[in-house]
Amino acid sequence: MARLKFIILSLIGLFFFVIPIPYNDETSIPVAIIADVFKDLLGESIFGLAVLIVVVSAIMTLIAKIIPSRFPEESFLGSVFQVSWFWTIVRLVGMVFIIFAHYQVGWDKVYSDATGGMILVELMPSLVAVFLIASFLLPLLLNYGLLEFIGALFTKIMRPVFTLPGRSTVDNLTSWLGDGTIGVLLTSRQYEEGFYTKREAAVIGTTFSVVSITFTIVVVDYVGLMHMFLPLYLTILAAGLVAAIIMPRIPPLSRIPDTYYTENSEGVDETIPEGHSSFSWGYKQAIDRAEKSPGIGGFFKEGTKNAMDMWFGVLPVVMAIGTLGVIVAEETMFFTWIGAPFVPILELFQVPEAQAAAETVLVGFTDMFLPALMVGDVASEITRFIIAALSVAQLIYLSEVGGVLLASKVPVNFGKLVVIFLLRTLITLPIIILAAHMIF
Repeated sequence: MARLKFIILSLIGLFFFVIPIPYNDETSIPVAIIADVFKDLLGESIFGLAVLIVVVSAIMTLIAKIIPSRFPEESFLGSVFQVSWFWTIVRLVGMVFIIFAHYQVGWDKVYSDATGGMILVELMPSLVAVFLIASFLLPLLLNYGLLEFIGALFTKIMRPVFTLPGRSTVDNLTSWLGDGTIGVLLTSRQYEEGFYTKREAAVIGTTFSVVSITFTIVVVDYVGLMHMFLPLYLTILAAGLVAAIIMPRIPPLSRIPDTYYTENSEGVDETIPEGHSSFSWGYKQAIDRAEKSPGIGGFFKEGTKNAMDMWFGVLPVVMAIGTLGVIVAEETMFFTWIGAPFVPILELFQVPEAQAAAETVLVGFTDMFLPALMVGDVASEITRFIIAALSVAQLIYLSEVGGVLLASKVPVNFGKLVVIFLLRTLITLPIIILAAHMIF
């Protein structure tokens, strides 16, 4: 029975989260496709659902803060709503922003189509759907031995190259092939359950949680370079892999302790005993895990908790921080000023229209699509190529992955995200420029 659980349920999990399939003239993973179908079924009502989730989160969090006895920290609801005053305020700000955006009231800088309105319309429906569907399907990856099996097979590659456990291969594939937010959700769950250290969870969340291939296609199409999609995506892969090798070995990621979320966690021993191959040891561990797996009731209980954690914990943060970041980008000269030092660098690397390109180099920290919007009218193809590739390779942006990371249990704060974003920019930009000059 355990053998069948491992093989059948793990294959189903792999299919949902890792295997890309064609859909509506595009390619995506099944969990993202199901989320899209769910979003389409709800139609306009999904905006009201997003508002309800954020408002309930803020009110319940405030009640938990004022009357903590109602929500003990060890309880299910306590784990969702018992947060610090900082995150309480962030959830309250998210509530105000989403009400302004949905009802078009209050400060127009919050609800405009370029700021909070964009976050509500373009991002929140996808997160509502993805978090719900992925949360209920995640146990297929986590509970039936797949990660134990993959971990034994890939430890000899992942540990020396990326300083990560072999089981992180599934997280990384899910992010690269599917969706970065799903990857963050999977990483956070593994970290909370004691399978990753703080450093490992931070490395995975900030190094591999890239946007999906589908969203990359949207960016490339917008800048008018679909005829060059393959070389552009290969450039992103090359730059991303170099960053994935370097980033875990330098601060701030290298200085995050290799300790666990819970004090009594001992992590995962990836040593392969004598008499076993990587395959046989992984298979044995997978069968042991499948034998201990929960029944159907436990499956749905875990899915419900996953969904509530992400809905009530992440959506308000993405609404608050994403909106604030986009307001700064749209309404101030801040990113123009801080991008100014990149003008001589880009000129040195012979990038055409360096001034226009420099303004977009750091603006991607707020929203990944903003650089593409800002260079859409730039005449030079090589400049559009560089900025489109850089905006994806930078990975950290507050309106989605950054906001999700901050709201998750993954141990990175805002300051670390800023530093990681800047380092990724400095590492990937020269690689992308070099590739662009070789291609053009």
